Amino acid sequence: MGAIVVLGVFMADLTFRAARQPRMGETLPGLGFAMGPGGKGSNQAVGAAKAGGEARIITRLGRDAFAEMARATWAAAGVTPDVTEDAESHTGAASIFIEAATGDNAIIIAPGAAGRISVADIEARAPLIAGASIFMTQLEQPLDAALRALQIARAGGARTILNPAPAAPLPEGTLALCDYLTPNESEAELLTGLPVTTLNEARTAAAALRGAGAGTVILTLGEKGALYHDGSESTLVPAFDAGPVAETTGAGDAFNGAFAAALARGMAPRDAVRFGCAAAAISVTRPGAAASMPTLTEIEEILARG
Repeated sequence: MGAIVVLGVFMADLTFRAARQPRMGETLPGLGFAMGPGGKGSNQAVGAAKAGGEARIITRLGRDAFAEMARATWAAAGVTPDVTEDAESHTGAASIFIEAATGDNAIIIAPGAAGRISVADIEARAPLIAGASIFMTQLEQPLDAALRALQIARAGGARTILNPAPAAPLPEGTLALCDYLTPNESEAELLTGLPVTTLNEARTAAAALRGAGAGTVILTLGEKGALYHDGSESTLVPAFDAGPVAETTGAGDAFNGAFAAALARGMAPRDAVRFGCAAAAISVTRPGAAASMPTLTEIEEILARG
């Protein structure tokens, strides 16, 4: 099994549950509060490690209590950190609203130190990135750093995964650096300018993303599963039912982490998508982000049920 190197952000997630979001100037009573580890890059590294991968994370942290939370989270999951300490900033934090009735979420992020990840940070870790089996990143850290890391990974022979979240426009040529692109519906819509409300529309958007340079497009479709589109095959991989939905916050990260772990273990890409769907199904039955990431044993149990 090769190493999975993740470039991304750690966030301390401050999660509030309520019947609905407050309007501007309004105060509502909450139905619950929790604080725990999050951030897409960190979640995906934790997800990859718990799903059986050898995961490392490249990021920046402040020198504060949230940084201690990050290191404890990675140690518990088996993630190896490669961290730049930034005493001039704070460790990232996120405010997460959870709608109690549905589990749907709305999020505000303040990346802090991780928002200062630089191209110089990436250049300093070029051997680690180039030597990875799988390199994975997202769009929470500065884009120039992510692009340089994708270039180094591609030049070194690593398979590259870009999870284009949160949704943002990408410079021309970015998609050509991605062996695997893993948008959700809204991210695919932003990148293509096309609607993604039906399976046929998802196929059209996936084809457009491939036409713009992406290798294999895996368009995650929530409770429907994921569309696997590699140019010769366009297949809907159905979602799994692992139980009642608690919240959806960590689902995309669980999918990406488990997908990367499966690829690193030598699984065929479409089978790795199914593995990722199983992980995502388990994650939504639990509150939290990093805390919801399932273990390899749990994923294999869901897969064995068919």
